[in-house]
Amino acid sequence: MEVMPDSLIPRTASKSVERALARSPVVAIIGPRQCGKTTLARQLVSTDSANYFDLEDPVSLARLDQPLTALRELAGIVIIDEVQHRPDLFPVLRVLVDRDHNPSRFLVLGSAGPSLLRQSSESLAGRIEYIELTGFQLSEVGAARMPRLWTRGGFPRSFLADTDADSLAWRKAFIRAFVERDMPQFSAQLGTPALHRFLAMLAHYHGQILNVAELATALNVAQATVRRYLELLEQLFLIRQLPPWHENLRKRQVKRPKIYIRDVGLYHHLIGVTTMDALQVHPRIGASWEGFVLEKVIAEASPDHAYCWRTHNGAELDLFLLIKDQRIGVEIKRVDAPRRTRSMTIVVNDLRLDALYVVYPGELRYDIDDTISAMPAGVPFSISGAG
Repeated sequence: MEVMPDSLIPRTASKSVERALARSPVVAIIGPRQCGKTTLARQLVSTDSANYFDLEDPVSLARLDQPLTALRELAGIVIIDEVQHRPDLFPVLRVLVDRDHNPSRFLVLGSAGPSLLRQSSESLAGRIEYIELTGFQLSEVGAARMPRLWTRGGFPRSFLADTDADSLAWRKAFIRAFVERDMPQFSAQLGTPALHRFLAMLAHYHGQILNVAELATALNVAQATVRRYLELLEQLFLIRQLPPWHENLRKRQVKRPKIYIRDVGLYHHLIGVTTMDALQVHPRIGASWEGFVLEKVIAEASPDHAYCWRTHNGAELDLFLLIKDQRIGVEIKRVDAPRRTRSMTIVVNDLRLDALYVVYPGELRYDIDDTISAMPAGVPFSISGAG
């Protein structure tokens, strides 16, 4: 399967990495496998350089048999790829970066979140900066390719594949490798068939309130086991658990999270959608659109916190963002021309929103009223000029 090199699509995270390296002795790029971390790092250091270590390469592992000796004489940017295989390196990095006149900066790449790299936070507290990298974002590939991004997801080899069939084959192989190789590395005890069934069940819940008890019953395991696996999948960037917001209102509020498969292309594989034509007639197209736009908005808005909100009486908000001192609501609609609804009025009043944005697949941004605005999905999410 021949694909266009993803290095031809500029990544917006590259500037963030450069700025972070200028101010922090250790920078960690974290994100799922195959999302472009290595490609981004290669823009800074060649893989042929003595400053590049790939911990899935036996040669690099051998070079790091004595890590302090191998690393202390290196100057400039030093890259350690797939660092989750050697968390014991973090105490060594602390010793190196605390040297007087330290000549090096360390860029570590990991396919696991900070809590799975426990020693990084413990050993490098105050010395390490994290940057999360996802697959391609709409701002990187351009609005004209939104249908492809929505259908195939953002993983470079899936998005850039020659055909939909090639893209689907890549995603199928990714899920198989994730279940059979990646999860067992982190003590996943469920067998392969059960893990595949678990992912299929999570896809069924995509965009909905999570029911841990139902999952536990279906898998014949304890609820604590389900929660542990959910946490693992979140730390491996496969799912997002959107926590519920609740405050002192005279309404019963739902206090369970919503769940999403983070990459919409993987979600489509898990529910059996293969093409845009198939997606257009699929009963879960609304959930697919919601998850696609939700990840886009969170990536572009960079909120301090993100929540869902729902009451037992049926009022709900897809996304509640806290951005500095502003309370921002986001409704995701697949309609031609959003209009104000009674539910929107309730949400604005109950949550005391500074602004509510209705993100939809059209092309015109317009004010619905003083607080509510319609925003096209194809433009960068921005809260400037609200209402």
